Amino acid sequence: MKGMLEKFFSPTSVAVIGASHNPTKIGHVIFKNFLERFGGRVYPINVDTSPILGRKVYASIKDVNDKVDLAIIAIRAEAVPKVLEECGEKGVKACVIISGGFSEIGRKDLEEKCKRIAKKYGMRVIGPNTAGIYDAYSGVDAMFFPENRMKRPNRGKISFFSQSGAVGSTFMDLMAVEGLGISKFVSYGNAMDVNECDLIEFFGRDKKTEIIAGFLEGVRDGRRFLKVVKQVARKKPVIILKGGKSSVGTRAALSHSASMAGEYLVYSSVFKQTGVIEAKECEEFFDFLKVFSKQKPPKGRRVVIVTNGGGFGVLASDECEKQGLELPEPSDRMKKLLRKVLPPHAVVNNPIDLTGDATAERYLNVLKICMRSKEFDSILLIILLQIPTLGKEIVEFLGKLNMKKPIVCCSAGSEFSKDLIKKVENIGIPVYPTPERAVRALAALTRYAELERTKK
Repeated sequence: MKGMLEKFFSPTSVAVIGASHNPTKIGHVIFKNFLERFGGRVYPINVDTSPILGRKVYASIKDVNDKVDLAIIAIRAEAVPKVLEECGEKGVKACVIISGGFSEIGRKDLEEKCKRIAKKYGMRVIGPNTAGIYDAYSGVDAMFFPENRMKRPNRGKISFFSQSGAVGSTFMDLMAVEGLGISKFVSYGNAMDVNECDLIEFFGRDKKTEIIAGFLEGVRDGRRFLKVVKQVARKKPVIILKGGKSSVGTRAALSHSASMAGEYLVYSSVFKQTGVIEAKECEEFFDFLKVFSKQKPPKGRRVVIVTNGGGFGVLASDECEKQGLELPEPSDRMKKLLRKVLPPHAVVNNPIDLTGDATAERYLNVLKICMRSKEFDSILLIILLQIPTLGKEIVEFLGKLNMKKPIVCCSAGSEFSKDLIKKVENIGIPVYPTPERAVRALAALTRYAELERTKK
């Protein structure tokens, strides 16, 4: 039953089993989402066959006079085996079981029964106990959250899997707010069948996926996980946030999704061996997703810091050393070039300090020199927008840059700053509120670049 995941994301027809007449019910929300987003055929299934949202309702999936590629099951747990059997008889090859009430509450018998049925008919199953799946390109939206409660990210190149539905749905909402585009999302719950290895493997082949991201509590098959991530991480960045790092967290993971979180040190070691990019916390997870989705990996570890605040430059320098990034001094030739475009009181070392009267033109002139220079591989840009000499033209000037090297930015402040920061991000430069976060994101990108070079 390996493979065969395409039908989850590119079906031509979908049945929503448990589609409800009640707008507050999960089955109603899922059916409505499909009607609004999905371009294929959608069939609501309910024993009450009165119309839902003006659509004909079928008492059973077997009553649908059409081939069904994907079935979404949102009914009470005890009824799932029967409808799963009907899906098998109908020839459905992909099922998402939204319903909870299986091994996560001790009902392993019910889950095993479903597993046997799926195997009998050669069906692939995501779930049970899942928040659903989403594909920004095909319009598949089996998430049971209304869009006014959980925004959907725009189309992008990140595919995201999460063992936890709560973490996954919240992160999806935040990704939409942060402007991070997505290709596919899967909340895979108890992993009765489809698990993290299947998803990583599939995303590794998927042409619309360039970055693979995941929240992981534990794995079922350690050996296969090691093999899969080692292969895939050499083709695409795999960014993982691991839950269950402490003894208390491990117990919580077990009761939450019937997953053994395992010893964190073992996971951390596997991540390092295989080239997986581990985010230590939620904030870092988003920081890494942002830099990987907006910038290309640098050719080396040499960083030049360009700032208009000396203290922020010092903090960034400290973090660069901590992360193993290099801060070489500019050559005499480069210093001469910098002095031609800078006032005498500016500092032309590394960090290059444009000082508190910096203008947008000063930034642009220096950044052009840094972009052309072969002495540095990436640029850490610090812009403190509180100074009166910097205005909205900084965005226009940055947009003129020939981005030959990766560049990350640190900037923060109140409403004036926030407005400009959003515009800077819209031109493709990731912005972070502290120098430490900006450096850590750049360091993750740099480490991945080194992994890429070992492949050649």
